[in-house]
Amino acid sequence: MPRHAPENQHAETVTASTVTAPAHWRTLDFISDLHLQASEPATVAAWQHYLASTPADALFILGDLFEVWVGDDIMLAFDDPDAAFALKCQRVLQAISARMPVYFIHGNRDFLLGEDFARVCGMTLLPDPTQLDFDGQRYLLSHGDALCLGDVDYQQFRLQVRQPAWQVNFLAKPLAERQEIARGLRSQSESRKASGAHYADVDTAEALSWLRANHASTLIHGHTHRPRDHVLDATTPPVLSRLVLSDWDAAAQPPRLEVLRLAGGHPPRRVVLAPAP
Repeated sequence: MPRHAPENQHAETVTASTVTAPAHWRTLDFISDLHLQASEPATVAAWQHYLASTPADALFILGDLFEVWVGDDIMLAFDDPDAAFALKCQRVLQAISARMPVYFIHGNRDFLLGEDFARVCGMTLLPDPTQLDFDGQRYLLSHGDALCLGDVDYQQFRLQVRQPAWQVNFLAKPLAERQEIARGLRSQSESRKASGAHYADVDTAEALSWLRANHASTLIHGHTHRPRDHVLDATTPPVLSRLVLSDWDAAAQPPRLEVLRLAGGHPPRRVVLAPAP
């Protein structure tokens, strides 16, 4: 069975825990940055359709599954529209986790997704980063935000909100107040995008440092919304590379609905999905 580190390991730890793929795993899927929300039903439907049809033996969700997550207690707010949407997603995750292992690494939008919700959904929470040993190779899995060192303001924010004391204080606030804070942060993010502000990419030196510290050859991450395969160091074997996952948006033209798939004996493959019928 897969093994992983204690849940109290911090995201900034460079030496990762390990998931060791059992021999019967032949196909693994990786997704991130779906930013699921009730206001984007086409993306939600594409996600449901994909999960119902994937041939994978295990699924790794590398953060930002949800556009926002202000605490697991949203599930208890029965008269709140956000609770109804969370319950719908919970049922979808329960169905897929009954078929295969589902692993989750926190993103910058859903870092408050907790053990309670994960347990109900059947997901296993993993620290960031996590090593994956599969098909004779070692991969390093991350959401990717911790590697974007050039975004100094965000890194300071991230350091603050990932502190246990900050999270305890935030989660102690009334749900309505937390939702209002989240709306404010999302509004600031949208304003920054609209202004054409530059977002820092993953720092290559830091990515190489992570790979070498973990004796891994390939980093798989999301966060940047810049899907591409990068060769980081080809001077000596093994070649060190990073594979960037795509964000999802079924309403975009063309739609962005992509899965990174590892199959035993084959190179990684990007599977482009069609919107749900």
